[in-house]
Amino acid sequence: MERCVIIGGADIGHYGRLKHMIRKDDYAIYCDSGLKHREKLGLAPSLAVGDFDSYPIDRVEDRTERIVLPCEKDDTDTVYAVKEAQKRGYKEFLLLGVLGGRMDHSLGNLAILSYLRRNGCRGMIVDDFGQIELIVSGEQTEIGEEYAYFSLLAYNGTAKGVTISGAKYPLEEADITGRYQYGVSNEVLKGGRAKVSLREGELLLVKVY
Repeated sequence: MERCVIIGGADIGHYGRLKHMIRKDDYAIYCDSGLKHREKLGLAPSLAVGDFDSYPIDRVEDRTERIVLPCEKDDTDTVYAVKEAQKRGYKEFLLLGVLGGRMDHSLGNLAILSYLRRNGCRGMIVDDFGQIELIVSGEQTEIGEEYAYFSLLAYNGTAKGVTISGAKYPLEEADITGRYQYGVSNEVLKGGRAKVSLREGELLLVKVY
């Protein structure tokens, strides 16, 4: 399945780890100052979008398609990039350089995961510390022991019927609320795989390297 990689302007420290996740056929959208990562990621831009208030537009390669946005707009550059990719038929997304720096931008970018799922798409955010994805009602997933920790955080209300097995802290049909996020820093049992399922709601699954 073809995938869209969206690169934001947040700092990246471990380029090697992120480069390992990039596929040769990925469609890459760089958002404004995300273009500063172009050389170290080794991923040529398919499209550059933004108001270019933080990256000079004259530094964008001439052969690169670009969409220049107004400074005053409802969508951030990253959200616009997601919507533009959806228009072009992409349903799988990898987001890099979208966490860190300004907290408002980080929280807004986390919300993209929920937006994608509600629109029939899937997304994953990867940063220097790990991977973040969204689990929704009726889904189950597994986490391998290659991750040092994993956390489950309720999103958009209460996550109901959370079950965890194969982990240091198991759960059975539990509820996690936004007011009490007790599902932080769990561990996969040595030699196994943890299993997580959700009956109703949304959970952010954070897998920490």
